[in-house]
Amino acid sequence: MRVLVIGGDATGMSSASQLKRRLGEAVDITVLNDQRWTSYSACGIPYWVAGEVAGGPESLVARSPEKHRDNGLDVRVGVRATVINPHQKQVSAVEIADSATSMSFDYDHLIVATGAGPLQPPIPGIDLPGVLRTHTLDDGLIAIDALEQMPRTAVVVGAGFIGVEMAEACVQRGLETVVLDLAPEPMAVIDTDMGALITESMKRHGVTFKGQEPATEFIAGPDGRVSGVRTANGTYPADIVFLGLGVRPRTELAVAAGLPVGRSGGIQIDDHCRVQGYENIWAGGDCVENHHRVSGEPAYIPLGTHANKHGRVIGLNLSGEDAVFPGIVGTAITKFMSTEIARVGLTEQQAERLDRNVATATISTTTKAGYFSDSESMHVKIVVDRDDGRVLGGQIVGGVSAGKRIDSAATAVWNSMTASEVLDLDLSYAPPFSGVWDPFQIAARRVLGKLD
Repeated sequence: MRVLVIGGDATGMSSASQLKRRLGEAVDITVLNDQRWTSYSACGIPYWVAGEVAGGPESLVARSPEKHRDNGLDVRVGVRATVINPHQKQVSAVEIADSATSMSFDYDHLIVATGAGPLQPPIPGIDLPGVLRTHTLDDGLIAIDALEQMPRTAVVVGAGFIGVEMAEACVQRGLETVVLDLAPEPMAVIDTDMGALITESMKRHGVTFKGQEPATEFIAGPDGRVSGVRTANGTYPADIVFLGLGVRPRTELAVAAGLPVGRSGGIQIDDHCRVQGYENIWAGGDCVENHHRVSGEPAYIPLGTHANKHGRVIGLNLSGEDAVFPGIVGTAITKFMSTEIARVGLTEQQAERLDRNVATATISTTTKAGYFSDSESMHVKIVVDRDDGRVLGGQIVGGVSAGKRIDSAATAVWNSMTASEVLDLDLSYAPPFSGVWDPFQIAARRVLGKLD
């Protein structure tokens, strides 16, 4: 069996490695990767740029192309797929270093793992030197080199996951930092009342957050490099700019080949990660949309957890198993300095847009028993369906060790538990870890009072 993989990161290499381990010499696997790196942690790039991760880009690489080759995979780096021909079961490609060098690859099964690319709206000056992205390891190298030139002022455009993490990196590097965003508060994936807590944390660390103030122009200085960012309200000086405007699925190849793409922009797959309508084409990772178990609708939520699970499911199915990817609930976590931020399911605002009749409760507590001197504040929000009491979502903003408590909420949301059932859970307790009632259970108890 000949398997061709387009993309050499989480989904692509996970599926290829899984399949090779199971079938060995019975399968020939070729991987086309348009980068020089494989199997690396894009999620770790902001912390590497901040100086929190020692070493070069290799520190973030789980397995190099050479290691994959040692394991029997034919990995072609610096090769870009240009055309997928599903009818001929063939992919055309070029060497990036020499676009005149074209080649073609036949396949029995194709795995599309093209990932996502950074959003880059047509803002004047967005291509100026000094306007940086942190999407790839090469982007990270460029950012580190720019920071070594000792800039003093930074503007971060966008306050989602990457924007918040790059704001932290700028603080760690000692830069005077401004964060601009279209939304009123950071992290639009949580409700604005919870996002306001992040704004407060940024202020405590000297970061200026400007909500509802998107960038309208990047201004060049006398040397041709970026020197400022203009908005409708004024101009902010910037020796360096980081873009954190989100990502979009890289589906150009898929669209040109006639593969189905959903409203979210991602490739449509079934619960086996097979592209809908194609028996021998599979897809996963940041280029696909997934079934959201709470909204019941397709959703584009690109996360490394999903990508690695997609790869496992594809590899198992191609090796003869019957593996299923059952969907997502949007569990995610990040931090700004010592403030941890986590969410799962639907926010109150998302639920209301879906015409759900919801009740919410927000509680303030501490990360340990209150008598510990190093106990930190924590805010927990729960979103519940008034009609059946089912937990639709949860959010946490708090100090060190607060964020991972979202996994209790994620388990409840995943299993369609009611707030009453959450209250009955037998969860751990000791004073160094929490109060006697788990914070999410306190929130559940509070919201139950609104359902009576």
